[in-house]
Amino acid sequence: MPTVYFVDADGGQHEAEVDVGTNVMEAATENFIDGIVGECGGVLSCATCHVYVDKEWLSKLPDASEQEEDMLDMAIEPEDNSRLSCQIEMTEALDGLVVHLPKRQF
Repeated sequence: MPTVYFVDADGGQHEAEVDVGTNVMEAATENFIDGIVGECGGVLSCATCHVYVDKEWLSKLPDASEQEEDMLDMAIEPEDNSRLSCQIEMTEALDGLVVHLPKRQF
């Protein structure tokens, strides 16, 4: 079972084992990770699951869709490595994925 590492805005690290096929937002909410709200439940109608993907992992992710890019424009302080965690589906290849949580979601 792959593991995701969530690094909060203060540098604290939390890990969660995630079933393959589960998205990172679901993993965060199921494991009570503060900092990911997921208000829309993962249907790309908010940006409250915004994360910064650790740069060493960016190339291992599929490109963001146009709809995800549009939603990221609504995130607070988006960066080049910003993604919506609801759009990152866990695979065995993503075992060890590191995402950084923003200071705030909205």
